[in-house]
Amino acid sequence: MRARRYSLPVMRKPRTPPEPAPALRLTLRVDVNGKATLGPGKIRLLELIGEHGSITAACRIMGMSYRRGWALVENLNATFAERLVAARTGGVGGGSAALTPHGTRIVRAYRAVEAHAAAAADLDALRVCLTASKPG
Repeated sequence: MRARRYSLPVMRKPRTPPEPAPALRLTLRVDVNGKATLGPGKIRLLELIGEHGSITAACRIMGMSYRRGWALVENLNATFAERLVAARTGGVGGGSAALTPHGTRIVRAYRAVEAHAAAAADLDALRVCLTASKPG
């Protein structure tokens, strides 16, 4: 009688699913004399002030303190040739804020430049480079 040979099962590494491609997003920041003057956060704050008529509401939506939001608005108003936000102090019903026509033009111009930059950017080429250079 011959001895039976038993083979051990081959242990294989479990397949790991491929990593998803990195999510890329182009952001635009405008620096004036080396200082960050206008970027996605400030533009969003301006948009929310325009939509809600309130710095407080805009800050609440963004998860930002009123003090920080007010400081950003004051900085923007001081930086540009014309005010971007007109604020009215509150009384019984509270205050209000609105974008000035100049503020509306600045937001539109920023969004237009952002759209042109996004259209011109080849993010897929960057994504390939990011995934191709990963060790492993």
